[in-house]
Amino acid sequence: MDIKKLQTLVVDALEDVKAQDIVLFDTTHLTSLFDRIAIASGTSNRQTKALAASVRDKVKAAGGDVYGMEGEDTGEWVLVDLGDIIVHIMQAPIRAYYRLEEIWGDKPVKLGAAKRKNTVEGEAADAPKKVSSHLAAGKKAVDASPVVEKKTAARKPAAAKATTAAKKTAAAKPAAVPAGKKIKVGAPKATVAAVKALKAAKPKVAKPKAEEAPAKTVIKRIKKAAE
Repeated sequence: MDIKKLQTLVVDALEDVKAQDIVLFDTTHLTSLFDRIAIASGTSNRQTKALAASVRDKVKAAGGDVYGMEGEDTGEWVLVDLGDIIVHIMQAPIRAYYRLEEIWGDKPVKLGAAKRKNTVEGEAADAPKKVSSHLAAGKKAVDASPVVEKKTAARKPAAAKATTAAKKTAAAKPAAVPAGKKIKVGAPKATVAAVKALKAAKPKVAKPKAEEAPAKTVIKRIKKAAE
């Protein structure tokens, strides 16, 4: 069994029977016989025995091995051998006398952190992720936003057409003329230039001589008659 899972089972079993002053130490750097040592206190012989039985039963129920138990007869100091973890359950005077913490306790393991880590690792694979209400509301707003944009975009061409038509109407409508004021209307510059060009290009046609002859004959006759 994994050491993290095993130490969590031990701590839970001790807490179930109200053990006092539970401590857990890492001993891998001190000995190769076991990896952890747990120490807890009981207020009476009956409680120490109940604590040892709780540890034994919980580990066996989880599929772990219990290699032996010692001290159940007196109940002053009960030892439970789990292989990787040795559990010492002692009455307060015995614990104060032997001071096992001074021998094995230079590297304590935080019980709360170990239990939380093991619990989180177990639940992460099974429990579905929950989405908070404000995040869900934000997601709904994001999902709904394209519909609003599409509706706005669909309305824009009609508004643009109306604006263009209004501009054309304003351009075609003549400006208001103040009362009593005359407006000089002249031909467009382009038309005047075109007329001038046509006049300049038009050849001058000489009067035919036949038209001049009768006039000269009449003048001569008038002169002779006057003489």
